Amino acid sequence: MKVLERAKKTLLADLFRQMYLIRVFEEKCGELYGKGLIRGFLHLYIGQEANAVGAISVLRPEDHIVTHYRDHGHALARGLDVNRCMAELFGRATGVSRGKGGSMHLFDASRNFYGGHAIVGGHFPLACGLALAAQYKREDRVVLVFFGDGSVNQGTFHEAMNLASLWRLPVIFYLENNLYGMGSAAGRVRAAGSDFQGAGHAYGMDVVTVDGMDVMAVREATQAAAERARSGKGPAFIEAKTFRFQGHSMADPVKYRGHSEVEHWRKRDPLVTFPRTLVENGLVPEKELDRIRKEVEATIDEAIKFAEDSPWPGPEAVNEDIYA
Repeated sequence: MKVLERAKKTLLADLFRQMYLIRVFEEKCGELYGKGLIRGFLHLYIGQEANAVGAISVLRPEDHIVTHYRDHGHALARGLDVNRCMAELFGRATGVSRGKGGSMHLFDASRNFYGGHAIVGGHFPLACGLALAAQYKREDRVVLVFFGDGSVNQGTFHEAMNLASLWRLPVIFYLENNLYGMGSAAGRVRAAGSDFQGAGHAYGMDVVTVDGMDVMAVREATQAAAERARSGKGPAFIEAKTFRFQGHSMADPVKYRGHSEVEHWRKRDPLVTFPRTLVENGLVPEKELDRIRKEVEATIDEAIKFAEDSPWPGPEAVNEDIYA
């Protein structure tokens, strides 16, 4: 509560707006996927909004972000254009990746957002490379890399953690521990069970576990990690305990989780608890939250229309954006 009281009301309202934007965007994406308007793989971020919004809200524009394939929330929290993000999911030429990347590859170098990555753990080396470049050029930047619990088993994770710690790179390793890697409980696929803190301690990092359903707790933890990285003290490891309300992807029937577990986490839904706390403590009135909800819903409707009206990439696009 003390953190809330110290925060400006405009910030609190904006944090809610961003989380609600992600929620409505994702819910609409699920509907559009069912209608066949969005194709391919689709991994929704519903339930985890506090992580992207809270962590990214403390970064500076010059800081870098790299993330995994469940990337819509991170892209929107970073301020990528909503219309162009939706157009990308539709496969249109106006998309942030010109219709070639789809759901898992949102990208905008102008905002230092270096994408979602479909390969599990494939983005860790990129995060270290960006951090090394910043360190070498003596730039005051940090790199925030998001990843899921399943990627902790990948070799690239351990190589990146070791290198970042050895060279004191300004990287924040942000684990979104939603308890399941696809359909497997995290504790069933790791020799260390559900202990993820040990992964950070093994490489001599500053480690903290945070409630990933609490946007203010996420902000506070990430702010401390960013200050540490900027001061030359090296990387930090944040484990955020969170939960995805939907399946791993749209193809997942979610038969591996019990009803009681899902309901337990739904009671902690940040889109329910955060606005309720704001209203009950007189920080943001319900009327203001309703105004924000209407604005966000209109924004998403406009994004869908923009995507539907946008052109498909032409045949010539096959020879564009090719690098050797």
